[in-house]
Amino acid sequence: MEENMRIELEAAAFRRLIEHLRERNDVQNIDLMELAGFCRNCLANWYQEAAAAKGLSLSKEKSREIIYGMPYETWKATFQKGPPRPHKHSS
Repeated sequence: MEENMRIELEAAAFRRLIEHLRERNDVQNIDLMELAGFCRNCLANWYQEAAAAKGLSLSKEKSREIIYGMPYETWKATFQKGPPRPHKHSS
């Protein structure tokens, strides 16, 4: 497989993952972290790191908005259940 095709397929799979997580707002970040070892915030951090690796400045808030599809505080107020529980983000 050519590298450009691999990159296009990876990007399509990533976009589908983000779409799926936006649709499944009933799934809490802590549940994702406990079961899969990453959450939406981890994805936002990785997105921000990828931007930085390409020399682009992207704030934490903007990277979260890209992943959540809305400002993070709006998502938390609308969909987060129960008190926030701390968890360690994957790197």
